[in-house]
Amino acid sequence: MYTLGFDIGSSSVKVSILNVESGKLEASAFSPKAEMPITAVKAGWAEQDPNMWWENLKIATAEVLSISRIKSDQIIAIGISYQMHGLVVVDKNKQVLRPSIIWCDSRAVEIGREAFTAIGAEKCLSSLMNSPGNFTASKLRWVKMNEPKVFEKIDKFMLPGDYIAMRLTGDAVTTLSGLSEGILWDFKSNSPAAFLLEHYGIRQELIPQIVPTFGEQGRLSQSAAQELGLAKGTPVSYRAGDQPNNALSLNVMEPGEIAATAGTSGVVYGVSDTLKYDPASRVNSFAHVNHKADARRIGVLLCINGTGISNSWMRRITGQQSVGYAQIDQLALNTPVGAEGVICIPFGNGAERMLENRDTGAQLLNLQYNIHTPSHLMRAVHEGIAFAFNYGINIMQEMDMKPKVMRAGQANLFLGPIFRETLAQVAGVTIELYNTDGSQGAARGAGLGVKHYKSREEMFKGLERLKVIEPKSENAAKYTELYERWASALNRILQTKS
Repeated sequence: MYTLGFDIGSSSVKVSILNVESGKLEASAFSPKAEMPITAVKAGWAEQDPNMWWENLKIATAEVLSISRIKSDQIIAIGISYQMHGLVVVDKNKQVLRPSIIWCDSRAVEIGREAFTAIGAEKCLSSLMNSPGNFTASKLRWVKMNEPKVFEKIDKFMLPGDYIAMRLTGDAVTTLSGLSEGILWDFKSNSPAAFLLEHYGIRQELIPQIVPTFGEQGRLSQSAAQELGLAKGTPVSYRAGDQPNNALSLNVMEPGEIAATAGTSGVVYGVSDTLKYDPASRVNSFAHVNHKADARRIGVLLCINGTGISNSWMRRITGQQSVGYAQIDQLALNTPVGAEGVICIPFGNGAERMLENRDTGAQLLNLQYNIHTPSHLMRAVHEGIAFAFNYGINIMQEMDMKPKVMRAGQANLFLGPIFRETLAQVAGVTIELYNTDGSQGAARGAGLGVKHYKSREEMFKGLERLKVIEPKSENAAKYTELYERWASALNRILQTKS
């Protein structure tokens, strides 16, 4: 028996088939092979056509079925992971009314700030555990204010994963964890945040029906089954945003456990059993996949927009598009730790939450034409990203979260020795790398959703630790000095943005 996991990213859609008996990956594929386009009509905007996700899902599903040669009736369940905080709006015929406003779009920052002030910090933080910020609810308010004719036609609004589930099953439904990530869940009343909806002038009827994160959320329709080459009636039994799902994929489910990713954006995600929040909303708190009112599991999320995208930009700008990232890593390793004085501030992908929604832009400092080469710049970018992670981890420590072990998939920037070793040293954490990713996590979640697994241990059979990176005490002083120099540079920039 097998489960199918979909991971709907902003760069690509990945599909995996998991053998639920052995816990091993059977096959995986992704589409497109180049990154999906993001449309930016104005500075700070970021939109995608939801139908593009569906078309790439079909391509990747066909490929993974071809590779595995598994029959569709052997697949017992489907799970979905998706890019968080996006907005999709549909009419009564379930037709998309406008492009999706995705996670890195910052147009609603001021709307969230106004709501935080008008409603009050105490009310927002104690009930929502966040400022309304630049999340899904505020993006929907932006549509109401700026596109009233579109807003009038909305029958339901959804997160990207809700949209994909609707295409699979024909049903518009959402989850508690999804509403939480959109800042639409009231943790005090354990219900949708009526007070925020009222402030924004949004009718509660626009929220889809709420279904469990784990459990049957619908069944594959005849039309979707034909498009995907799957069996009609296959249950969709799990759905979560990419970062809670990444934590699930790494067996990060209980208080004190920490997960991380470093793709286009970078995330550190820790689980707590208390309703913790940051008064400045520099990190955000959401319902984790296994959260219940009587058994709290809160995911505290640090997000950095400018991480892997900084690396890919440097690759392009130095004319290295034809060179693989592993070769670039080797070039950067030829330069000394500290990149001979070059400092990279990697925040060039919109407003950064951990900088209180300020947009510093990306900066390279201390360049010397007669000394520095592309290798120095590449090393500085990797070190700068690691220092940005540590800056956010320091904020998490203010909330009494003190990570000692960080789990991540062996992918993206965690493949790079400079990034992972710098992060281990400066943060003083042991990094464990595993053979998993978001689509595999979604497939595991699907198995739990149909109650195939009887225990947590059974669910994570097949999950293997591939590499461990330990901090080395003899290097601690040097990395501390480099980080403090980086942080001083960032603080000077922030003072000019106040």
